Formats: sequence, C-alpha cells, structure tokens
Amino acid sequence: MNKVNPRIALVTGGNRGIGMEIARQLSLKGINVLIGCRNEDKGRNAVEQLSKSGVSVELEVVDVSSHDSILQMMKRVKEKYGRLDILVNNAGVILDRGTSILNVKESVMKKTFETNYFGVLNLIQAVVPLMIEHHFGRIVNVSSGLGAFQVHQGLLDLKGSSSAYRISKTMINALTCLVAHDVADKGIKVNAACPGSVQTDMGGADAPLTVAEGADTAVWLATLDEHGPNGGFFRERMKAEW
Repeated sequence: MNKVNPRIALVTGGNRGIGMEIARQLSLKGINVLIGCRNEDKGRNAVEQLSKSGVSVELEVVDVSSHDSILQMMKRVKEKYGRLDILVNNAGVILDRGTSILNVKESVMKKTFETNYFGVLNLIQAVVPLMIEHHFGRIVNVSSGLGAFQVHQGLLDLKGSSSAYRISKTMINALTCLVAHDVADKGIKVNAACPGSVQTDMGGADAPLTVAEGADTAVWLATLDEHGPNGGFFRERMKAEW
C-alpha cells in the first residue's frame, strides 16, 4: 500500500519499552500504528512522547486479559479502518521473577497466562477473520528464549526462576506454530520473535541490547514480503531454537 492508504498495525503494550520502539519504527516506515494500552493516561503520555520525536501513532485502550475489551477494540478498529494488517502481540507480564516452579502459586500462573497467553490467543482469533477478508496479515508474537526448550546461547542462566513467565512463552511458541499452519494459504504470516536481553524495565539497565536492537526482529517480521518465513521463531533475524 502507498502512503495515501498505509497498512494498519496494532502493537499491544505499545506505551513503553520494546512495544513503544516497535511502534516508532513501524510508523517511520509509513505504517499507521495503533498502540494498545490498558491505561488511557499512560497511553496518551506515550502518544505525546512519540509525537514530540516526530512520530505519529494513535491510542487504542485495551486490556488484553479481557476478552470483552479485545472485542470492543476490534469493533472500533473495523468501523474506523475496515481492516487490520499487522498485529504485534507485545504486551506481557512477569509476576514470579525468581520463583521456582515448586513454589509458584496457582493464582500467579493463571494471572500470567491471562495476559501472556490467552490475551494473545483472543487477539489472534479476533484479528484473523479481518485479515482473511483482505488476504493479507502479519502477526508477530513477542516471545522469549527463556521459553525455549533449549535456552539460547548467551542468555543469562535463570534456571528454576520465573516459571509462570517461561511456561507462558513456551505456550506462545506452540500457538505460533498452530496458527501459522492454519493461515498459511490465506496470505497471513505468523512468527515469534525473541528480543533478547534488552535495556527496559523488564530486562534491566545492564542488559546488553538497546531497545532499538530489541525491537528490530519484531519490526522485520511485521513487514515481511510474500516470500518471508511463516511459523518460525527468530532472534536477531535468525532462526532460534524452540
């Protein structure tokens, strides 16, 4: 599509960190970007912050842990734009940092899955029919090497910690494969991205990668051409271990 009729993208958790940077980079590519945020004030602050740097994005208030909130948001998007071309499932939480699977509470597991897994599943199920109508879609699920069965070389050894978070990302990887298979002939590509250890609130100030570097793979996957991969897991634009 040209600049007069740009692609429409939604980046969840786009009010800070990697999500905001993904939104910024997509906008600079001429894409009309919506940032999904459950807190309206934080979302508006993000829009204003990006605007001051010369980047234009729009806010969509959505709580990805609420199925009703997702459906209401998609109704607004469909009425306003008639389509959604790109979905970046970036919103996520870590509620059990440093907690072993032997000690993590069931309530924490459930709350983690509500955002990190069911939020992604519900968004995909809501978005795919609209993408099918236009025979085009790019879905990027922001995952983590910590959810892989083989942890990537170079990542910190967090064995035995953040169990709920790690399992939720393993579930995201499985979901990526299943959805990619079901939409392969519909012009839609679905991939997972590991940002790596990034200098954000989640990754810490001492992390080796900048936010821009962490966002790069997700942006690449969100803007794949028809020859790009489908159903893969990538880090630094290279295939990663599941």
